[in-house]
Formats: sequence, C-alpha cells, structure tokens
Amino acid sequence: MRSLPIVPERFFKHLQGTDGIYEMRVKVGSDIYRIFCFFDKGQLIILLNGFQKKKDKTPRQEILRAERLKKEYYDNKSKR
Repeated sequence: MRSLPIVPERFFKHLQGTDGIYEMRVKVGSDIYRIFCFFDKGQLIILLNGFQKKKDKTPRQEILRAERLKKEYYDNKSKR
C-alpha cells in the first residue's frame, strides 16, 4: 500500500457533461468496477452507484442514475 498526494486520473476523474460527478475506478483481479461519486462541501465524498464496466463507453443509464441519486441526496439533505 502507498500514499499519494494526488489521485491519478486513471483512478479518479470528472465525468464530462455532468455537474460535479466523478468516476472512481477499482480493479479486482481482472475485473474493473466503476463507482460514481461527488463532493459535498469540498471534503466529503458521497458514493452513488457502481457497476462493472465491460465496454469502453460508460452506459448513459448509469450516468443518469448517478445524477438522479445526487439530486435525491441534496433534496433529502435540505429537508433536515
């Protein structure tokens, strides 16, 4: 295990065309998984949805799900 001051883009990058949604990449054996997330107040990372990516292009339905979950998070947070 090692510590890095900045996470390389191959593991964590902003999804183009989204409002602050990032994609984390995790490799387990020969499988690669994607987890969508966003920052709340700059330091808290909220994990949204994850899936196993089998093709080059990220499925649009997964991006839409992440955007919906982010909206639900803020809607629920504002009710408190």
